[in-house]
Amino acid sequence: MVGVIGLGIMGGAIARNLVAAGQAVCGYDPDPQRLAEAQANGVDVLTSAAEVAARADIVLTSLPSAAALDQTAGEIMSVADDARRGLLVAELSTLPLDCKTANRDRLAECGVVLLDCPLSGTGAQAAVGDVVIYASGDEASCRRCEQVFLGFGRACPYLGEFGNGTKMKFIANLLVAIHNVATAEAMLLGVRSGLDPQVLCEVAGSGAGGSRVFDLRGPLMAHEQYEPATMKLDIWQKDMKLIREFAEASGTATPLFTASDPIYKAAVAAGRGNEDTAAVYEVLKTLSRSNTAT
Repeated sequence: MVGVIGLGIMGGAIARNLVAAGQAVCGYDPDPQRLAEAQANGVDVLTSAAEVAARADIVLTSLPSAAALDQTAGEIMSVADDARRGLLVAELSTLPLDCKTANRDRLAECGVVLLDCPLSGTGAQAAVGDVVIYASGDEASCRRCEQVFLGFGRACPYLGEFGNGTKMKFIANLLVAIHNVATAEAMLLGVRSGLDPQVLCEVAGSGAGGSRVFDLRGPLMAHEQYEPATMKLDIWQKDMKLIREFAEASGTATPLFTASDPIYKAAVAAGRGNEDTAAVYEVLKTLSRSNTAT
């Protein structure tokens, strides 16, 4: 039995894909709507994270914050020893590494192995199983999870010691942050020059300047359609902060990432926090008008 704790955009898609792949899946989320959606997709919904940990052999956690991981680890620790014997927990969220490490140590004291396995991909990619799982931690335990990982993702490279998965995710998200704003800039320049936005998506993205982010977000910008979000700008602010702190701790200059940061903040300040990160396109439109006026 596979358990999923956190059935939001990512966790809900993961649970649904695992059911479709033939896995028996149980899950929990504090949001009744998410539970109803998961139940409709064939997930055995339970009443708490502790109940999921008692029922499952492998638990996947997809959580919104460090506090949520602290709470979930505490609930798992409350499960009786015999019920959690041999339990593996693969933590899939993008969270501070010190929080993951602290909870790995807490859970190890009661015989539970925590793996650091964040995902690379958007909610839209998760919906079709097009995510990569950056697996790190105990190698044998990561190998034991491979079949589960490939039930909802397309690859699960093993990256070595605990924490390497999160480090890789920070690097990947730095690229996403830059590519997303670059996509908005290129799309706006093309549209302002008279090119058809749909043709831009089809042709510009197929050349040397293309990227996965251009492929995913270019069409959203072309149609100026930012809901439902595959990654909400409000949530993305958490990821931007983590990347910034990671870079600062290593003493590494990140001029392109730093230049992208105020664009995302401006989108949130404009009331677009619940929209997809592709909505930075609208910020650049406003900035362009302002620059033209002056």
